[in-house]
Amino acid sequence: VGPGRLKLMAGKVAIITAASRGIGAACAMELAKRDYRVVLMSTTESVLDLAKELDGVGLVGNVTNADDMLKLVNLAYTSCGRVDALVNNTGHPPKGDLLVISDDEWHDALDLLLMNVIRITRYIVPIMKENGGGAIVNISAFGAQEPNLSFPTSSVIRSGLSAFTRLFAKRYGQDNIRMNSVLPGFVDSYDVSDEIRQSIPVGREATVEEIAGTVSFLLSDESSYITGQNLRVDGGMVNI
Repeated sequence: VGPGRLKLMAGKVAIITAASRGIGAACAMELAKRDYRVVLMSTTESVLDLAKELDGVGLVGNVTNADDMLKLVNLAYTSCGRVDALVNNTGHPPKGDLLVISDDEWHDALDLLLMNVIRITRYIVPIMKENGGGAIVNISAFGAQEPNLSFPTSSVIRSGLSAFTRLFAKRYGQDNIRMNSVLPGFVDSYDVSDEIRQSIPVGREATVEEIAGTVSFLLSDESSYITGQNLRVDGGMVNI
């Protein structure tokens, strides 16, 4: 789909979490370019500078903190009067040997990768209903469909996020609220070895702009009949 086909309605408002760098920042820049008013949150104050640069608003907060998520939704509503789109992006969960990972680390990963989505959607669904609908995209990972021992907590908990995505779509489709998850493979926001590149059919990692383009499509009216999907954007790496 070419950029010309992704013209989005002016005046829409999008919340993006973990938006100070990487995929989150790329999503913020892409959506601002497509006439969204962006409302950004990250744990670092640099998110405030990015929000200002994009003529949006920003908040320093953590997706694992329910109070911060409520503050973010309230900021969007009080600043913009509506919320049309939500991009649930996060940092990286704990890693380690499968049975050595502690209970606390598993719980931390649960808060970071799944409970963050559940909590913010509780807050945002009433606003989207008021608007007549909305679209949500979760940034997940390829391990949700092909579990990888190098990313155990991510693989296990993001598979749960895939299930939640399907359930949410079934429950709120009647309210014109869509939810999809994007499952990137390896991305250029962190170091990728030559060995990994050789395992990817297209021979390279994704750019953060490519992931943001997919997110933009899934938030746009061009994807109005797509919901409950877990879309791999992995260069053909996962064969399922």
